[in-house]
Amino acid sequence: MTWAAVTAARGGRLAHTGRLVEEVRRGPVPEDIAPLLAYAVVYVDQSHRIDFESSFTLLPGALDALAVPGADSFGGLAEQVFFKLLLAATYTDDARAWQALDKHLDDVSPLARLCHRAWSDPARTAQGAADELTLLSQGLNEEQEAGAAWLLLWTATAVDVADSGLWRRFTGQHAYATQGSVAKARYYQDFLLGRWDAADDCLREAEASEGLGYHCNALLFRHHYAHFLAGRGDEEGLKRIEALIGPPARRARMRFVTDHLDHLRALAALAHGRYEEAYSRIAELTPPGVLPAGLPWFHLPFFDFVDAAVHTGRREEAQRHLEAGRAARMAGISAHHAFLLAAAEALAAPDDEAEERYREACAVPGAERWVFETARLRLAHGAWLRRHRRAGARDVLLEARQVFSGLGATPWEERCAAELRADGHQVGTRAEGREQLTGQETRIARLAATGLTNKDIGRQLQLSPRTVATHLYKIYPKLGITSRAALAQALREG
Repeated sequence: MTWAAVTAARGGRLAHTGRLVEEVRRGPVPEDIAPLLAYAVVYVDQSHRIDFESSFTLLPGALDALAVPGADSFGGLAEQVFFKLLLAATYTDDARAWQALDKHLDDVSPLARLCHRAWSDPARTAQGAADELTLLSQGLNEEQEAGAAWLLLWTATAVDVADSGLWRRFTGQHAYATQGSVAKARYYQDFLLGRWDAADDCLREAEASEGLGYHCNALLFRHHYAHFLAGRGDEEGLKRIEALIGPPARRARMRFVTDHLDHLRALAALAHGRYEEAYSRIAELTPPGVLPAGLPWFHLPFFDFVDAAVHTGRREEAQRHLEAGRAARMAGISAHHAFLLAAAEALAAPDDEAEERYREACAVPGAERWVFETARLRLAHGAWLRRHRRAGARDVLLEARQVFSGLGATPWEERCAAELRADGHQVGTRAEGREQLTGQETRIARLAATGLTNKDIGRQLQLSPRTVATHLYKIYPKLGITSRAALAQALREG
């Protein structure tokens, strides 16, 4: 009956799982199935009730029992119990969970240990995690992959691995429980990679999860939807979502959600130029020069902190934050971490270094993938060029404006327009200013559209990968697109 409860939960039948668990618990529970029952109870509590207390009271004991030599493994249950406890620890930062996880690190797989490193205190433990994830995922056979799906997806989310193939490997191959994790990973990547037309689908996914009784998934899908709203500066929409997910998140002590909401309010304030408010909100999460262990996604507000600090005259605080990022070897965690550090360095650079810093940030491998943040970097660069009466301000600002227009990020688009007007240019329709590709840009665009990497393109055209990246940085807005995947269609239409 306990196995039936676990199977029903993974298959998306949580209500049935709940009834089975209650029936099993009415009688004495044999000691030898206690770990399996603990897992079933926690599954219902986490996914259906949005309650993590049983995670801290039941799962540490389950891990102890499963670690006893000769104990029934229940088909690799220790990995799943470890993952559920890691999920609870990440969502709540409860010390009981972290202590139990630390105790059992030697009893789980290298992938589980990597996932723990990626979430526990990434500023000090996650260096090299993205590269290790790639190596570990390549070495899994199909059977191992099925059991490791959640660990792979959750680790990829921690380090913003932009390889969509990682979760496509699981599409259609597993029950609803895994498919929900796939969808959450996908919508988070959609936000990072500028695929903001997925926002409405994300909201529909929340409603579908609610109907299946996966209330925690529904909350998290709405939490991801809030990212799109904040990026677009839609503060009214953000308030409505917060009113919906804030109370249950606070009841469950889900710092993961409530802290994210604080950051998203700051991001929306940045969109509208309210830098003092943005700084105050972000500094509460990550004070100047501090990358807290309790904020495992510290890199997401990193660029925003420096942006707000520079605009409010707090250059010393901005430098302290940058020093903390360098000391943490932030660039060695993932490609996204590296780009955010380089972009923040550009914003805070002294005038005699700024131009070089902007070029370096744009040339970080894969910089063009982070569409929204790259457009913000262009806006900052264009504004700097205009203030210092340097050539090229108009082109950079037009590129940023076109990207913001495609994302529906109206406040950011209007700020680009204001900078263009201040530079003496008339600002017309949203499509205004789209330019033809140069011959070199056309060659690079066509090669990139075939799937070649920057290194492959550079080899063919005798360019460095960094130069290819810089060209792509200019090509996307000229074609009115925000991702490499859209290149082939844009070239056909153009």
